[in-house]
Amino acid sequence: MDLYKAAFLLGALVCTVSSNEVDGYVKTEGAWILSLQKRVYSANTADECATRCNTETSFTCRSFIFTEKDQECRTAAANSKSETVLRRSSTVLYEKQVYLLECVNGIGTDYRGTKSKSKSGKLCQRWEGKFPHRPNITPQSHPLADLESNFCRNPDGDSGGPWCYTTDPNTRWEHCNVSSCTEECIYCSGEKYRGKISITENGFTCQRWDSQTPHNHGYNPSALPEKFLEENYCRNPDGDPRPWCFTTSESKRWDFCSIPRCTAEPPTIVPEMSCATGEGGAYRGTIAVTESGKRCQSWSAQTPHKHNRTPENYPCKDLDNNYCRNPDNERMPWCYTTDPETRWEYCRVPSCGNSSRPGDPVIPPEEEDCYEGNGSTYRGITSETVSGKKCQFWNSMFPHSHSKTTSNFPTADLKRNLCRNPDEDRAPWCFTTDPSVRWEYCNVEKCSSVSSTQSTSMFDNPFVDTQTPEQQDCKIGIGETYRGPTSITLSGVTCQQWSSQSPHQHNSFTPQSHPDKGLEGNGCRNPDGDVNGPWCYTTDRNKKWEHCDIPDCATLDCGSPVIKPKRCFGRIVGGCVSKAHSWPWQISLRTDNGVHFCGGTLIHKQWVVTAAHCLESSKRPSAYRVVLGIHTERAAEASKQERRLEKLVLGPNGADIALLKLERPALLNDKVLPACLPDKDYIVPSGTECYVTGWGETKGTGGDGVLKEAGFPVIENKICNRPSYLNNRVKDHEMCAGNIEGGTDSCQGDSGGPLVCYAQNSYILQGVTSWGLGCANAMKPGVYARVSKFVDWIERTIRTN
Repeated sequence: MDLYKAAFLLGALVCTVSSNEVDGYVKTEGAWILSLQKRVYSANTADECATRCNTETSFTCRSFIFTEKDQECRTAAANSKSETVLRRSSTVLYEKQVYLLECVNGIGTDYRGTKSKSKSGKLCQRWEGKFPHRPNITPQSHPLADLESNFCRNPDGDSGGPWCYTTDPNTRWEHCNVSSCTEECIYCSGEKYRGKISITENGFTCQRWDSQTPHNHGYNPSALPEKFLEENYCRNPDGDPRPWCFTTSESKRWDFCSIPRCTAEPPTIVPEMSCATGEGGAYRGTIAVTESGKRCQSWSAQTPHKHNRTPENYPCKDLDNNYCRNPDNERMPWCYTTDPETRWEYCRVPSCGNSSRPGDPVIPPEEEDCYEGNGSTYRGITSETVSGKKCQFWNSMFPHSHSKTTSNFPTADLKRNLCRNPDEDRAPWCFTTDPSVRWEYCNVEKCSSVSSTQSTSMFDNPFVDTQTPEQQDCKIGIGETYRGPTSITLSGVTCQQWSSQSPHQHNSFTPQSHPDKGLEGNGCRNPDGDVNGPWCYTTDRNKKWEHCDIPDCATLDCGSPVIKPKRCFGRIVGGCVSKAHSWPWQISLRTDNGVHFCGGTLIHKQWVVTAAHCLESSKRPSAYRVVLGIHTERAAEASKQERRLEKLVLGPNGADIALLKLERPALLNDKVLPACLPDKDYIVPSGTECYVTGWGETKGTGGDGVLKEAGFPVIENKICNRPSYLNNRVKDHEMCAGNIEGGTDSCQGDSGGPLVCYAQNSYILQGVTSWGLGCANAMKPGVYARVSKFVDWIERTIRTN
């Protein structure tokens, strides 16, 4: 090729039209972008809007925004790479995937990424620029080649791939270092590897991530959408040195994958020198002592502690000295210590902007977990959206970049990933950890509806909702079955008839298009599964549609305590004292003369689950009593219920679980209520926040004699079985949970008690406190019988006894 590049091939971007027009687009719900170049159309479907974008002639369409309720389509020249993504209800942002990729297919004539430096690091000249070089390939000569900035492109089909004119007067043009989309390689430790290798380095075929056979695991794709656990492809969801997978061989639980490192430059990060954002992955400061004052061991050294967190295994993590770092997705920066007795500790690195870190403790307020007004003063600890999605940490920019930070909203209490309302929206909300859903309102009730529902007497038949949704002016869940009479919106506007086209024309939601959605009148409904609840088109010509204020229906069901728990979580030594009767399934297992020695969980009005080892002293039911409805170990409350036992049933195959049949059923009320059982074989996703309760040994942390609670994350068995943790002692029918740095744990006297996890408005019994190596020791989390593995046995035992 001569010095002046000849234009012999027009690099045209062709959008493929298929039966599904949105193929090739990345979808993000609840997102909106501003663009100077845009067009607004009317469209009934996202496919129609995609067609508008694919055939746009006014500019290069890189994305579109579709609002189904408004039947509005906005095509745009911008996307999330060039413009800030904003938060907006009921909109969906579709971005052409080709403009988001930072890799090339073939020679890269279709490359539309944002690299703007040549291979030697020279900044690219703008394609329409005249200095320092007068180009002969311009936006005018190649109108379909996307030469609108200074990004690397291949408008002439150069066999060497994308290139650009440079800003160096001595170098007219140069190729760019853009990696291949089809090249199977990893950057750093492969945390963002999205390739399709599914064979391990030892030749094992990978097990699908959404399968639990032959190996059970806690890496659930639906619960961890940000980890991209697709098919059976090798991935690195837990900070290992490189991608791995569970295998289809029963003899090999998991294995690393052999994927070469990419030769192109790794992604850059903005180093944080004096503070840490989020989990501190970008911290590059010089702190080299731990929280307790111990000096850090050099990352390249193997004494006094041997390890694999080496500069070679983690090449992008700046492990060159002994500075505190976070190479493996821990809660915050840490290091191995020079103390032979202390393997590692976290470091006290200041958090940027006074924001809290993932490992910081949370002691919730004493008031009920509900919000007043629009929830701008809400300070509760809910971190789950109305559709059950986990909230993204406020000081994290992944998977969603945003401006709702502590520095921008200093009075909004943006701690951890707790639901808040920093911008005066109508209710608490959060960004979600699902890349395809930018934000949602949170699963928090308004205080007025909480008080009104709890004042209703429901104890005659607590597990049966005697009214149908059609008879109640309240909603269940997001209100898809709501058929009540309310026809007024949040701002007090009367709803338009669903069959009417005045004052607002609409074709998406009519009695004819959705005959089973209750659209016969003008009542508030939820025909599209809007996670924010029922809505309607309004009779106000200036407001096309709006949500309605429909309270949640009152229920008293398993796992739904009337008195909401504190849910104290994090590194709170010894946990905290519970609110009285906020864990109404907790029972005290006692000797025949009334001495408490173990815990247990009410799962049915006449059945309790506990640990089998609690029954080692005697197999006679008469040797034990169960006490329910108490908060203090003294059991002097008027709400106390005491039951003798009719039967003991030990778990199958020697597992540490047992069932106790009460001599007569418990009286269910607001202080005695069963916990829910999990789905059969369900594996709690790694990192899920769960809670243990009990009257056990407090090791001098206070609260003796009253029920205490502690919250901490589930630890996947793969991690828990590492040599430095519990060294392969944990079996498939068991699970681990705890703070790996220690400080909080279940202990003697808590055995047999519940480990419950909150999901979709209920507390579910996922574990039975079983064993541990000491109490609250670092890297020695508690071990629990995995209840989901015994659901069949539990249900069969209750049915036949």
